[in-house]
Amino acid sequence: MNDIFDKCRTDSGYFGAFRVAHDTYFSQPILDGTPGPHMKFQGKEVIVWAINNYLGIAGRADLNAVASRAVADYGPSAPMGSRLLTGNTEEHIALERKLAAFCRKPASVVFNYGYLGVMGTVSAIVGKDDVIVIDSLSHASMIDATILASAGRRFHPYKHNDMDDLESHLRSASKDRAGGILVITEGVFGMKGDLARLPEICNLKEKYGARLFIDDAHGFGIMGDGGRGTGEHFGVQDRVDLYFGTFAKTFAAIGGVTAGVEDVMDWVRYNARTNVFAKALPLVYVKTVEKALSIVESEPELRERMWQMARRLQKGLTDLGYDIGDTQSPITPVYVVAGSEKTAMAMIAHLREEHGIFVSGVTYPVVPRGVVLFRMIPTAAHSEEDVDRTVAAFKGMRDTMKLDLSAKPSQVNR
Repeated sequence: MNDIFDKCRTDSGYFGAFRVAHDTYFSQPILDGTPGPHMKFQGKEVIVWAINNYLGIAGRADLNAVASRAVADYGPSAPMGSRLLTGNTEEHIALERKLAAFCRKPASVVFNYGYLGVMGTVSAIVGKDDVIVIDSLSHASMIDATILASAGRRFHPYKHNDMDDLESHLRSASKDRAGGILVITEGVFGMKGDLARLPEICNLKEKYGARLFIDDAHGFGIMGDGGRGTGEHFGVQDRVDLYFGTFAKTFAAIGGVTAGVEDVMDWVRYNARTNVFAKALPLVYVKTVEKALSIVESEPELRERMWQMARRLQKGLTDLGYDIGDTQSPITPVYVVAGSEKTAMAMIAHLREEHGIFVSGVTYPVVPRGVVLFRMIPTAAHSEEDVDRTVAAFKGMRDTMKLDLSAKPSQVNR
């Protein structure tokens, strides 16, 4: 007889070799200190490029003060219960109104985790006769939401940002359809840094009578007018049916929000299992997100500072010959030649040990097989000196390790 735990004693599964080795260098590194551009790794101060603190507000005194007051007023656990039972508060309702206005939608629903917000929204909207058409490079939460909502039925993954393939799948899904169609995509793709082709996607979803869900985790707070997101960046926010943003990145907190028209948001509120059967977002985060939103709205200079650091870093790396793909956002992927994990590990160790530069490697299943990259996140809290030191470190690494940067792996793996 086989024991269901047998697999746990092998090196199979995600990152199996690292798990078996009890690794905490590459797969579970421990960074000490307030999340920001300067932290400590193994007792040594490093410049950190691996945290999605886009506007650099994590640890800000005014944000911490709001959180401290909320804990003093409500404790760390309030409210107790789900929103539908004993977890609803005037503060939650007020935050949802403010977020809806920010997203330029009539209403919104707040969730206690971004991942659960995506899963709850999609599974609440998609019924047994409906079909999902999803960008193949969408985040794991969106893939899991699609699998959950499809309940074993067929769904349609289309080639990343390929509008011809999207239309082919929409055409197929429209044949003899008994229900509706939901198109799912990221706004800013979290690993490549490129943007969904939203104007064209909107045209196609309207042509085929579909609806559109955007997970804009990496665009929420930084893209478009006032940081309102990738839909606003392209001028199509009014054509986005379901707009989702997370609080775990730009807003330096936790949770997420879906925004849309009022009757649809009411449906989600009452039918998203991750809302109905989960504890409400604690008030310490409700108040923190509210404060973070006011910072996003009142301090546009933070976004401009972030973009300055992003452009400086990206230009420095490309001038050295590194391949950063076709990023259109602050996300700066550095592709490792031939998708070699061994090379990537040597590069990570060199940067950390020789130069005090902390980057993280990304490999399958986070990105497709054969792709290995460093995802670097420039923020408003980074300085010109941080960028210049980092670019100098990449130059030193290129020369010391004799890296052949002539190949462009981002093009091979398109």
